[in-house]
Amino acid sequence: MAFDGITVAALVRELQNELTGGRIYKIAQPENDELLLTIKTLRGQKRLFLSAGASLPLVYLTENNKPGPITAPGFCMLLRKHLQNGRITDITQPGLERIVEIHVEHLNELGDLCRKKLVMELMGKHSNIIFVNDEDMIIDSIKHISGMVSSIREVLPGRSYFVPKTQEKENPLEADRDAFARTVTAKAMPVYKALYGSYTGLSPAFSHAVCLEAGIDGDDSCAVFTEKEEGEKLLSRLWNVFDNAMKQVKEGRFSPAIFYENGAPSEFSALTPGALKASYGEENVREFSSVSVLLEQYYAQKNQISRIRQKSVDLRKIVQTALERNIRKYDLQLKQMRDTEKKDKYRIYGELLNTYGYNAAPGAKSIEAINYYTGETITIPLDPLLSACDNAKKYFDKYGKLKRTYEALSTLTLEVKEEIDHLESIQTALDIALREEDLTQIKEELIESGYIRRKGGTKKVKITSRPFHYVTPEGFHIYVGKNNFQNDELTFKFAAGNDWWFHAKGIPGSHVVVKTNGEELPDSVFEAAARLAAYYSKGREQDKVEIDYTEKKNVKKPNKSKPGFVVYYTNYSMMMDSNISPEVSGLRQLDS
Repeated sequence: MAFDGITVAALVRELQNELTGGRIYKIAQPENDELLLTIKTLRGQKRLFLSAGASLPLVYLTENNKPGPITAPGFCMLLRKHLQNGRITDITQPGLERIVEIHVEHLNELGDLCRKKLVMELMGKHSNIIFVNDEDMIIDSIKHISGMVSSIREVLPGRSYFVPKTQEKENPLEADRDAFARTVTAKAMPVYKALYGSYTGLSPAFSHAVCLEAGIDGDDSCAVFTEKEEGEKLLSRLWNVFDNAMKQVKEGRFSPAIFYENGAPSEFSALTPGALKASYGEENVREFSSVSVLLEQYYAQKNQISRIRQKSVDLRKIVQTALERNIRKYDLQLKQMRDTEKKDKYRIYGELLNTYGYNAAPGAKSIEAINYYTGETITIPLDPLLSACDNAKKYFDKYGKLKRTYEALSTLTLEVKEEIDHLESIQTALDIALREEDLTQIKEELIESGYIRRKGGTKKVKITSRPFHYVTPEGFHIYVGKNNFQNDELTFKFAAGNDWWFHAKGIPGSHVVVKTNGEELPDSVFEAAARLAAYYSKGREQDKVEIDYTEKKNVKKPNKSKPGFVVYYTNYSMMMDSNISPEVSGLRQLDS
């Protein structure tokens, strides 16, 4: 879900427990809109990361250090002057706003005790880190917002600090049954919109989850509540779920979790309603005891995926363009192949004219003859200006031309189909690439295949990408090729003859190898390897994927075939879903 007020409430509760009473030991500003505070507490040293980035504002505890520039920015120097060695007395959140207030007390130059606040506003592109005194006067901020930029509120030194009231929303923590009913029923909009549009700190995703938990379609209009008996029941269920969620927030009973789809993080929540968990499936929900750990892992995984997606754009465009060109060529060739199906009919016409042509009257437009292949009487069209012999020659010429076309297309269509399969396998490799080294190896394959020209004087790059590596609970090692080069390497150089080999049937995908070490595999290992083969294939979005598996000794590579292309004639098959979450597969992933 979004970084909403409920997530902030969970984070504030965690920061209160971890940082209250701690002293600010170091202050760094790694980027223009980031701060990293090192805090010494009775439980050890903690690091608090704050980012006011427009695209990804964040606050969380982290163990990772991020060094700042050699020369500290002015805002960082100001904080060091006032807050270095300051003691954190409290961490608060006004209402359910997306705001974190860090209260600090310190001694000034005269030894007097002073109190100040570091305010982190998590408001999308309007996010900011603001330093204020005990009278809520702004001392400085990491971003200066003048009246030219915002007519709502200036964020400049010397101005008064206040939380902007840009929307007339109520505090959900103070809602009661009657007020809730009046607020929701008065809205002429979908139910989920009425919730997040009426109360601060609620995201659309959380509002949908509340509706789901109450057994209501969030997209239904609020008019459903106006029906006498049924409407009252629905409203009562919605209030009970909403009220229970707010009680959990007030009591600090959070259950942070990340929800996964096809092995990738889809969204997160600080509260995990049972209906939401059920909609994803228990096996696709990973719960955390710390919201900071959740945020760090969620955004790290999301950033990694989005960063690789951005870096692979050029490669994807090259592959897509080549694929579209080959598909058009293949469709045209298939149409021409269908046209050659008439060739045998023309051959028979020619043969029958040579046999029965003497019966044709001069200038006749057709002749009937018995097809001695089938015993049926057929009508053969004739050119009245030509003799029966010349008509036969004309049909034989058509037959010869179509036969030559068929023979040429039989080879060409096979080559183009192999090229399409090859390009689709590269597309699949781009979809599962997680690191820049993976993209480097895919680019090298495109260069060797002639789709990218190697720049003059450049040598072949050193490949450091390695296959995915998993270990089953039984201790068996499973390897998954990330691209065609790795597939060939795994299958024909790494795997032994009695190792087991898995691949999605009839679609592009990774080669999956299970090292047996001469032992017999339990059924659970076969299923885990098949899941990996389904997930790392073009069919990963399907409910079920058919997987072929056989011993590696049965897999062969034809001469001069494309990278990753193999043949096998002895195999078993199974239908398998593509869910590779640890709860389902029991797999542990090692570095790859």
